[in-house]
Amino acid sequence: MQLREVRPSDLDAFFAHQQEPEANLMAAYQARNPADRAVFDHHWNSILNDPNVLVRTIEHEGEVVGSILVFDGEVPEINFWTSTKYWGKGLTTSAVEAFLAEYTKRPLTAHVVQDNLGSIKVLERRGFKTIGTEQIFSNARAEVVTENVMQLD
Repeated sequence: MQLREVRPSDLDAFFAHQQEPEANLMAAYQARNPADRAVFDHHWNSILNDPNVLVRTIEHEGEVVGSILVFDGEVPEINFWTSTKYWGKGLTTSAVEAFLAEYTKRPLTAHVVQDNLGSIKVLERRGFKTIGTEQIFSNARAEVVTENVMQLD
């Protein structure tokens, strides 16, 4: 597993990952129309051109596995997305660990739906603790879900 700068060609893989129903349900995130490539491209163009965002591609054996980023605001927040094809292989855990070595500003937060046990485990293994909860509407689930607010000090 390696982290590297995002290349324009990575966006095709990121878009494909966004189409995975199981990943959308676990993240509880989904664009209103996840198949709309123009909206996706606009969103990623904003991310890649925002000086307050540090983003990396997660790569394994030459394949784009996912992405990891931090929105460096008043309270920085980490987000990651891994293709379901690579779940359970330790790649996300390794990516988060490598990213945290590169991005050292603390505290760092994360928001994770309470039933996304895989992501919660990844974060807990890196020292994140649940400090609260929030209710959000999930487009992917078409219902209100509870997110754990997690923090690494």
